[in-house]
Amino acid sequence: MHRRVSMRLAAAAVAKRRSFLSPLVLGLGMWIGFPSVVAYQDMTSLITGLESPSARWNAYIEKSAAGSVHAAEMPFIDSTATGSISGSGVNLPGVGTVAFRGKGNAAGATPDEDRVVRADKKGRLVQVSPVAPPKNFSAGSIFERTSSLLRPSMDSGLKLTFAKPGIKGKEVQIAQAFHLREDKKPDPDLPAALVALVNNDKPDILATAYAQSAPDYAKASPFEALLQDDPNDGRFIPPMGKGDHAWLQNPLPASVFSKPEQACLAKGIYFEARSEPVRGQAAVAQVILNRVRNPAYPKTICGVVYQNDDWFNRCQFSFACDGRKKTITDQASYKTAQEVAMAVTAGKIFIPEVGSSTHYYANYVHPGWARAMQRMTRIGLHIFYRT
Repeated sequence: MHRRVSMRLAAAAVAKRRSFLSPLVLGLGMWIGFPSVVAYQDMTSLITGLESPSARWNAYIEKSAAGSVHAAEMPFIDSTATGSISGSGVNLPGVGTVAFRGKGNAAGATPDEDRVVRADKKGRLVQVSPVAPPKNFSAGSIFERTSSLLRPSMDSGLKLTFAKPGIKGKEVQIAQAFHLREDKKPDPDLPAALVALVNNDKPDILATAYAQSAPDYAKASPFEALLQDDPNDGRFIPPMGKGDHAWLQNPLPASVFSKPEQACLAKGIYFEARSEPVRGQAAVAQVILNRVRNPAYPKTICGVVYQNDDWFNRCQFSFACDGRKKTITDQASYKTAQEVAMAVTAGKIFIPEVGSSTHYYANYVHPGWARAMQRMTRIGLHIFYRT
């Protein structure tokens, strides 16, 4: 009797294991045999040919305008890819006729990180600047002679000679020149891609593309601010680094701001470095302008860019003499090249690591002249050299 009960219990345990094992094997087989998605239960699944999972979540329908023959509309964000089906429709149970249409306000190709400038954004707490002292207040004002009562007596035997000051009549204006230091803000006229590279807030006075900035009274002396004594007459003079040549501080000729000269510089940037980052494009523009400053090269941008362009594959910039017709096909990249050209010419952007470099080459070539020059830096694929 006991043996019969034991056999029944063992048979029940085996049957239980079999009932659990069969669904497991069946489910595993279906998971391996059907790896793709069978169907999507969303709006996009109603339209054949739109199986991309990246934009499925934002598909929706809109209520049609009054008087329309269809009940709803389904817009498409990418009107270029789905323009061929605009005007067709589908009949949905419970909804009615849904018409397809292209949506014209597609998002731009530039990401928000490059398009939005967040430098001026601050917290919700407002910071109040300290109030400037009253107009006629000054510790030991020049209008009060009482401060002279306790002045120590001077030796009568000491003779002093005073030269006539050049600011006579303006002493009060200079004494009342109180100005707070303010944080530098990015130029709103600059594109967002160039804001991070700007390291000079005083562009060349000849650069009409940028408004002339007001004097920085917190940085300049009161005498300079009042007398307007600018030793460079508003022209941009690049800062000299260690080992830089003296010609680097030669101001650019006024002709570099003309439209033909800027077009030559923009084309040089576009055909030489449009695949480089914006900093790399600015470095190429700086090399071209360094050659304009250098007495050994032509005095114009077009003369530098197209120097020896009639020598096949032996000119200064390879795109000018490779024998192929150059056509601008990427308008967005060319617009960036134009903006970089004007910013570097005006002195808004100057890369100290490049300095007075006049040569560069891509890292996948090895020219013989590189051994006779000093390597400065590498930006992107380009390596820059100074003579």
